[in-house]
Amino acid sequence: MRNNMETAAGRLGRVVAIRMAPGVDLLEGLQEACEQYGIKNGVILSAIGSLNGVVFCNPVEMPIKAGYGYGEDQRLTGPIELTSATGVICHDDEGAVNLHVHVTLTDRHGGAHGGHLRPGSRVLLNLDAVIAEIDGVEMARKLDEELGVPRLSPRQEQYGNDR
Repeated sequence: MRNNMETAAGRLGRVVAIRMAPGVDLLEGLQEACEQYGIKNGVILSAIGSLNGVVFCNPVEMPIKAGYGYGEDQRLTGPIELTSATGVICHDDEGAVNLHVHVTLTDRHGGAHGGHLRPGSRVLLNLDAVIAEIDGVEMARKLDEELGVPRLSPRQEQYGNDR
């Protein structure tokens, strides 16, 4: 590992377009789409739409090895515009899908907000998302023993994607 980075190279594979209806939890909808199409190594290319409230969190100082972690959930109520969502589609040691999603939002007054997406953010009118599979890269999410937090641990796949 050079410059304290882990890297692996691959190519974008299948692309899945998603439209979520009113009431769908954004995080659960993304998770369900990944599971439906067997995507556990991928990326969220785009997500936009409206939410009927949103739950997210941001980094705060914490008494853990890393010194920082995600703080208390923040909640915005009422109509919220999702101007962008992006993230990585990983998996744990058992192969279960593990999403890490960040959002950029605006409220009804044009105030900007953003952070790490948490469960409880429901679609208001419509939500459009596009996810893509990454071929050739094992997108594992593992506990970093040195920092005490889960982190992406990309590895080069030896024989293609195991769909």
